[in-house]
Amino acid sequence: MNPAKTDARRRHDPEVRGFASDNYAGAHPEVLAALALANGGHQVAYGEDDYTHNLQRIVRSHFGATAEAFPVFNGTGANVVALQAVTDRWGAVICAESAHINVDEGGAPERMGGLKLLTVPTPDGKLTPELIDRQAYGWEDEHRAMPQVVSITQSTELGTLYTPEEIRAICDHAHAHGMKVHLDGSRIANAAAALDVPMRTFTNAVGVDILSLGGTKNGALFGEAVVVINQDAVRHMKHLRKLSMQLASKMRFVSVQLEALLAKDLWLRNARHSNEMARRLAEGVRAVHGVEILYPVQANAVFARLPHDVSERLQKRFRFYFWDEAAGDVRWMCAFDTTEDDVDAFVAALKEEMAR
Repeated sequence: MNPAKTDARRRHDPEVRGFASDNYAGAHPEVLAALALANGGHQVAYGEDDYTHNLQRIVRSHFGATAEAFPVFNGTGANVVALQAVTDRWGAVICAESAHINVDEGGAPERMGGLKLLTVPTPDGKLTPELIDRQAYGWEDEHRAMPQVVSITQSTELGTLYTPEEIRAICDHAHAHGMKVHLDGSRIANAAAALDVPMRTFTNAVGVDILSLGGTKNGALFGEAVVVINQDAVRHMKHLRKLSMQLASKMRFVSVQLEALLAKDLWLRNARHSNEMARRLAEGVRAVHGVEILYPVQANAVFARLPHDVSERLQKRFRFYFWDEAAGDVRWMCAFDTTEDDVDAFVAALKEEMAR
């Protein structure tokens, strides 16, 4: 018997889905089909392929005529490269205390990007001009890292949304102080779907200079992109991407996935569905006595507080994470492949565990 044939088997139950992360989901079938289409034959490496060229046209249709996409491997890489591109060696980035770049990237922006994060506590994950001003000072003080960038996340790490008007106010305020604006868009599709507006409405149209464009959480196998909107705001992006170990040799396989998501409406269909499942989950949970929903459910995340022992028992039936274990706070995420049956089964299990 050929060992290779016996080992090539599925090692998980494809019917099992949880609520831990939209990163747990597989790749959308249309993305896998696009990967297969891009396979075979030779294409020029390092981004000179036909798929990466066409991606530029698609990205400009979403983010304006000056937009340029630089595909990368992952979200942390996108954020580190983007922030490096808009800071000097002595520069700092103002962000929410809950920002992914601060709490979930292993210190990569500071250790690998060589910049300083200046954090601000927020009640809902969102910055405002007033909150930014808590850290926006000391530009001529050589003893302090110089604030050069404001970084926001859309949708935020707490599942909340900025309106286009709120982002415009942030951009106007930052630019008035000589700072650039970076948008972490790992879930930008969910934000656009929830707001029911094109992505350009809260990016290039309101003054965002550079963004991290997410793909993995919305149906891609892997891959994100840094999108430069304001060409005057950045320097040497190609060199920074290579220096940061984010230049894919077979870039066509990153680009074709983003092409599959963005060329038509797959990005929007996937995001709308995951948002709808989060709303369904929130509605079901609200009916369970003793469970508190902590933040407005505006995208594909539900944050809740419930007894610690209930969460531990429920975790044995469905995967999800504590957000603040000491407080009993948990996070439930929905993905493009979450079904109504998944949500209803989870709510039923929650009711059972709460009744014990």
